[in-house]
Amino acid sequence: MARGILETIGLAATLVLAIPIALFGAEHLVRGELLAGALYVGIAVGLVVVEQYLTTPTDVPGMVAEKTVGKVAETEDTETETTNGE
Repeated sequence: MARGILETIGLAATLVLAIPIALFGAEHLVRGELLAGALYVGIAVGLVVVEQYLTTPTDVPGMVAEKTVGKVAETEDTETETTNGE
């Protein structure tokens, strides 16, 4: 799955928040506090999963623009191939 630069920056920002939470959870797990450790690790994983798969209202304009550009680009490519082929 290819990523745009904005998606990559968004993932990096989420990881900046999720990694310390996961490390804190891992520390609890090492100390034997299983419930707290699992909870913190679960929160960190949840942050990344939600960022990856949840569509937010701010994502909608970008998705619409990508689909529009894709349709315009396909139409122009198809027209050039048809014109060159005749």
